[in-house]
Amino acid sequence: MESFIIEGGRPLKGEITPQGAKNEALEVICATLLTREPVTIKNIPDILDVNNLILLLKEMGVKVSKNAPGEFTFQADELHLDYLESEKFVKKCSSLRGSVLTIGPLLARFHKATIAKPGGDKIGRRRLDTHFLGFKYLGADFNRIEGRNVFQLSAEKLTGCHMLLDEASVTGTANIIMASALAEGTTTIYNAACEPYIQQLCHLLNNMGARITGIASNLLTIEGVKELHGAEHTILPDMIEVGSFIGMAVMVGDGIRIKNVSLSNLGIIPDTFRRLGVTIQEEGDDLFIPHHDTYQVDSFIDGSIMTIADAPWPGLTPDLLSVLLVVATQAEGSVLFHQKMFESRLFFVDKLIDMGAQIILCDPHRAVVIGHNHHIRLRAGRMTSPDIRAGIALLIAAMSANGTSRIDNIAQIDRGYQDIERRLNMLGANIQRVDN
Repeated sequence: MESFIIEGGRPLKGEITPQGAKNEALEVICATLLTREPVTIKNIPDILDVNNLILLLKEMGVKVSKNAPGEFTFQADELHLDYLESEKFVKKCSSLRGSVLTIGPLLARFHKATIAKPGGDKIGRRRLDTHFLGFKYLGADFNRIEGRNVFQLSAEKLTGCHMLLDEASVTGTANIIMASALAEGTTTIYNAACEPYIQQLCHLLNNMGARITGIASNLLTIEGVKELHGAEHTILPDMIEVGSFIGMAVMVGDGIRIKNVSLSNLGIIPDTFRRLGVTIQEEGDDLFIPHHDTYQVDSFIDGSIMTIADAPWPGLTPDLLSVLLVVATQAEGSVLFHQKMFESRLFFVDKLIDMGAQIILCDPHRAVVIGHNHHIRLRAGRMTSPDIRAGIALLIAAMSANGTSRIDNIAQIDRGYQDIERRLNMLGANIQRVDN
């Protein structure tokens, strides 16, 4: 197991470019299972979760060629169908959250799929009901094998229908879209997730021959086709990494430019940081965050305390609440953070409290942060990364702290952030990777 050793208090200055979007990469890579023809995907991030998914597809029989850094061609013309029902495949899936996105394509193309309950972040219950209910609406049978924690789905054929999803699940919507693309007839999905990742998946599928309308709305219409063909696709910049870099620039930056952010796909992320008093300059498709001696939290029009809460797109992504919370620890003013989707995601604040942050954890979903206004610096400490987003938030806290910190279990950070210590060290940080 590896750790980061971080010298706090070193100012960052310069330019940084975000990687390709992790969540989009997981979706569009799995979409290559829908056709026998080659599909080329560009701007794939070199991170643990994505690399493990590519390895899983190779073991399934997908031909994978690396054309250039971040560019791969996938061809799923000779899959090992027996392997897809094996104990080895099930075990692999159980350690990789992204594996759940193989179900829709496999069910659509081969009319059966076997998968274990997938792994991933330990941030509370992440149910799969939406996925399976969607498949059931399309005509699939679903069985859970007792004692193995394995799910099996099968269908003689998938038939389009109208469905109202019980929640706007991103991965659930993606899975159902992929299954519907090859179903007979027309499928309408209401209360669909509409994040840029979902929009990008729909654009790729349409380029492959699918017929999807309503893209960017919560009502999608999918006319099933008999088969899909090859295509090329470029992944968007990762909005979560952009937000993470904004947080670093505010806490320890001396003028940082974030390049090529795809501003039109960031939604309310920049304005949410502005609610904390952060200055963000938009210059073309770049963001420039100047040095901040201080920043003051806004209040609502009636004077009440600022509340920042996550919500389905176009609301604030829950993946950035951890970063925003760390930024708030040095603001002037107080903020209530309301994490609505995952009941364990705020527990990492105990580590920030140990570092000297003034935070009241009200319950598993809410925390109040009383900002230090830079009068008190966070203290260095030793901590463990519980998940990807808490891990990057703790790294930001450590970079701003007084002294040298250590973060263990950084494999969690590696799951979502490409070569992060080298890229930040180029801006002036001092982060060392060590073996325990």
